Amino acid sequence: MDEPFWLTISRELQAISQAGLTFSKDSFDQQRYRRIRELAAMMMNQGSGTNSEKILDLFTREVGYPTPKVDVRGAAFVDGKVLMVKEAADGRWTLPGGWADVNQSAAECVVREIAEESGFESRVLKLAAVWDYSKQGHRPRHPASIYKMFFICELTGGAPRPSVETTEVGFFARDCLPELSGGRITHDQVQKMFEHTLQPFLPAYFD
Repeated sequence: MDEPFWLTISRELQAISQAGLTFSKDSFDQQRYRRIRELAAMMMNQGSGTNSEKILDLFTREVGYPTPKVDVRGAAFVDGKVLMVKEAADGRWTLPGGWADVNQSAAECVVREIAEESGFESRVLKLAAVWDYSKQGHRPRHPASIYKMFFICELTGGAPRPSVETTEVGFFARDCLPELSGGRITHDQVQKMFEHTLQPFLPAYFD
């Protein structure tokens, strides 16, 4: 499912304005780039219904050359079932994960996320996929450009323990998945993680 056209355009306009404000030294050009940023916020307001001033404030906080954010997800299996956590935010399930942190590798980040959200210790076995959020049919749509990195992991210790962000921890079979948190994970993505467990030498998916 393609994302709304207004979101694609407003996101790119914001990126253009951010890059221009980062590198341009001419005051008139900077004024034009700030106007482009305002138009991007107005367009996103029209499409999403979110207050344009809040959107503009969010855009204004982004400085430097615009690049995608990175989200990491870990798929760990026990007896053919995948580890999942129930999000406190929406009451739905996802693979453990979240934003990558500074000064940690992507693999280190996913191990930390699994521990924080599920209580289990783990190690990374392989990179399974790198997907663009906007091309994967996620709901709701996110204003930022995001790369999602999925890793196949092995549990090495610990015990199920919810966190501030999660309310339940469970293991689910391929044909019996719970209601998924669509803004974080899709059914197809989870199915492809199962394919990696059945075919260990399967190369990483990407788009």
